[in-house]
Amino acid sequence: MVTLDFLSNDYKEKKTTAQLVEEKIEIDIISGRLAPGKRINERDLCEKYGLSRTPIREILRRIEGNGLVRSIPNRGVFAVGLSPQAVDDLYYLKSILEVQCVRWAIERIEEHQMEMLTETFDFMQFYTLSNDLGKILRINDGFDAIIYDAAHNRELEARLRRYSFLLKYASSDISYPLNYLPTVLEEHRAIYEAFVAGDAQAGAEAAEIHLYKTMLRRK
Repeated sequence: MVTLDFLSNDYKEKKTTAQLVEEKIEIDIISGRLAPGKRINERDLCEKYGLSRTPIREILRRIEGNGLVRSIPNRGVFAVGLSPQAVDDLYYLKSILEVQCVRWAIERIEEHQMEMLTETFDFMQFYTLSNDLGKILRINDGFDAIIYDAAHNRELEARLRRYSFLLKYASSDISYPLNYLPTVLEEHRAIYEAFVAGDAQAGAEAAEIHLYKTMLRRK
């Protein structure tokens, strides 16, 4: 039976309760469920997530450090969110870093990572034929995660993971055209074939084309 367990087992981050709560609050802000300018009530968060005020305040401080909330003395903590310009900038920055990541990953990928990439691409083809958008979106994340890991650069991987997280939820209401799945499959095929050939330049060019088309699709 076709399963995606291999993706979650190898590339799903193990997170603490505080990290999971932080992520959920950030998702509410990024997606607009907590609108920009809305005051965030600490007591409500404590009740919602079953945490005391101390960890909630620490979580909000970290989120403020990421620029998604703003603390105003004697007034409280307010959601900031991401402006359309900020989202555009994130796409641009991610595209620059991801092209370099693909180049390094092709040069540095290890055998077990290549095997994982091949298996992931096989799943991508299978679920494209099944026209299963939900599975494909998850597989795409796994495909990217393997490449980020294969570049063997922790700073680059951390930045790309962060950008991917922000853009995923900032674009949660995006609509996908009817030809989305086969189109994206071919874009990923070009990247995958560059890995098979060990051609870093071809991989970088394929990644650049894919990322440019991804930006166009969200307009």
